[in-house]
Amino acid sequence: MDKIKRIKFILIVIAVIIALASLVFSHLLVRDLSVEEKNKMEVWAEAMKTFNNADEKTDLTLVLKVLNENNTIPVIVVDEKGKLQICRNISIPKSNSERFLQNRIQLYNHKNHKIRIYLKSVSRFKDVKDDYVDIFYDESLMLKRLAVYPYIQLGVVSVFVIIAILALLSLKRSEQNKVWVGLSKETAHQLGTPISSLMAWIEILHSRYPQDELIPELSYDVARLQLVADRFSKIGSMPELNLCELNKTLDDVINYLEKRASEKISFKRDYTNEPILVELNPSLFEWVIENLCKNAIDSMSGQGIISVSILSNGNKISIDVSDTGKGITKSRFKTVFEPGYTTKKRGWGLGLSLAKRIIEQYHKGKIYVKHSELNKGTTFRIELKK
Repeated sequence: MDKIKRIKFILIVIAVIIALASLVFSHLLVRDLSVEEKNKMEVWAEAMKTFNNADEKTDLTLVLKVLNENNTIPVIVVDEKGKLQICRNISIPKSNSERFLQNRIQLYNHKNHKIRIYLKSVSRFKDVKDDYVDIFYDESLMLKRLAVYPYIQLGVVSVFVIIAILALLSLKRSEQNKVWVGLSKETAHQLGTPISSLMAWIEILHSRYPQDELIPELSYDVARLQLVADRFSKIGSMPELNLCELNKTLDDVINYLEKRASEKISFKRDYTNEPILVELNPSLFEWVIENLCKNAIDSMSGQGIISVSILSNGNKISIDVSDTGKGITKSRFKTVFEPGYTTKKRGWGLGLSLAKRIIEQYHKGKIYVKHSELNKGTTFRIELKK
């Protein structure tokens, strides 16, 4: 597990701990406050009962203080027939007020927030001649806010963790880009001197042995080295795209690989000679096809069939490169494009990573594993705009 993954794991663990601690603490606090509010309402109900049953000699100072100090808990008092007697701390709309209160009573009753007090036959309430009244109440606004607060806090912590992880990934990607660009530029620079020297030696050999049949092939390979150096020099800068014939570009790559691959490797072209025009940087796009074909050759252990096909669908062109090799497990479909991933004993594992960069960043297309089956083969698909 590298440094970035460890930091991501630590951030997620911290966020989970904070979230759980916040939820547990808030739940305990809300539970305690809820019990306290219930006790307050029981005291309020007793005060109301005392007020109702009081006579001329009863001191109502403390009773009235208890009744009047409830400025936070919503309360609805109805008699035995359901007739409204008292309503406190509730904003009642001007229209449909009766229906509104009935809905509130049902809601409070559903929460089991109901206290019944029995009265004497003589009542201080107007038009009340029944034996009891029902007091319905709800949680205070503060308690409701406290119940919601931990979820808001959890959302804020989650956003913070996501932003932190995205920042780390962006930093890592930026560092990778700098390494790739630096490595590519340095490789192109280092190749420049020996290529120039080889070109000079070829000119000398050509002047001394003008009839030698191997010298043109040697010249072609040196030109190929020059092309490779040119490809590396373009990594890190936005290359120029030109309108090219896609099938001709594919033919150039396949013709080059056919001459240098084993005789046990056969290439199959599944496209017509009719020109298909696509905006490409030929040297970089050929590099992508070369990487896919060379990976296919390695996957087939030097023996099998590589098929290259072109599919046209509306304004989109799809290029499929298929092999009859070992295949890739589905869990590795995205991993194969990560820098450093390789199943070979030699190599840096940058081929498919660079291919993804060339197709998606430079050509604004897509490259992915379309299909793969173990011991049967793999198909890579490239999608470009026509």
